Amino acid sequence: MTRLRITAAGQTFIAETNPEAPQTVAAFLKLLPYRQKLIHVRWSGEGCWIPLGEFKLGVGFEHHTSHPSVGDILFYPGGYSETEIILAYGSCCFASKMGQLAGNHFLTIVEGKENLRALGTKVLWEGAQDIVFELA
Repeated sequence: MTRLRITAAGQTFIAETNPEAPQTVAAFLKLLPYRQKLIHVRWSGEGCWIPLGEFKLGVGFEHHTSHPSVGDILFYPGGYSETEIILAYGSCCFASKMGQLAGNHFLTIVEGKENLRALGTKVLWEGAQDIVFELA
C-alpha cells in the first residue's frame, strides 16, 4: 500500500491506497501531486466531493460501493453523472440528482480521521476549500 498526505482546510490526513482497486490507484498516483477544490455534497449526506465534469481517469468500476465508511474516498468514473471524487466524513449514501451511484473505493484515511467532521463542517458552512493529494 502507498501512503498519501491529504491537506485540506488546514487539516492534514494520511490515507492508504486500497489494494482491491489497483487500476484506480495506479491511474490516480500518476496525477500526484493533485490539487483541486473540495465542496460539500448535495445528495449524499455527510460527505465532500471534487466535481470533475467530463474528466476521464481511464478506469471502469472496481471494488465499488454506494455506502462509504467515514474516511473512505471513492472515485466515480462517470456515466450516469459527472466524474467525481467523494470523501465521507459521516453517514453517506453516494448519490446524484440521477439517483444512487457507486464509486471505486481507492483510498482510506488512516490518520487524522478524528478531524474529518471538522473538515466537513468547514466546507459546509464556509464553502469550497483547496485540497492537495501527495505522496506521504
